[in-house]
Amino acid sequence: QVQLVESGGGLVQPGGSLRLSCAASGFTFSGYVMGWYRKAPGKQRDLVATITNGHSTNYADFVKGRFTISRDNAKNTVYLQMNSLKPEDTAVYYCNAQGRGWWSGRQYWGQGTQVTVSS
Repeated sequence: QVQLVESGGGLVQPGGSLRLSCAASGFTFSGYVMGWYRKAPGKQRDLVATITNGHSTNYADFVKGRFTISRDNAKNTVYLQMNSLKPEDTAVYYCNAQGRGWWSGRQYWGQGTQVTVSS
């Protein structure tokens, strides 16, 4: 059974930091590009960052220099370190897995974790 379980969300003041984690199970983690997306109320879901099995990363312009994505292939876990948080970062953050190579076409989503940036 495939599972992506996010944790680490919560309420933080502007300028603060949070670290999201996504624990994966039930699929071959190394065969997937892992990513974080977010959806704010009334807006579409946006890509935040992705990381390949070889640790190549890609970031949305609105988080460059503030967020860092990483993965631990031994623990089947992907992280999102979020610094200098702004109120506009408030959203539900979703973990995503997209298959590559033999696993192309397969995609999985986590249930989401709420991040609220407010004073």
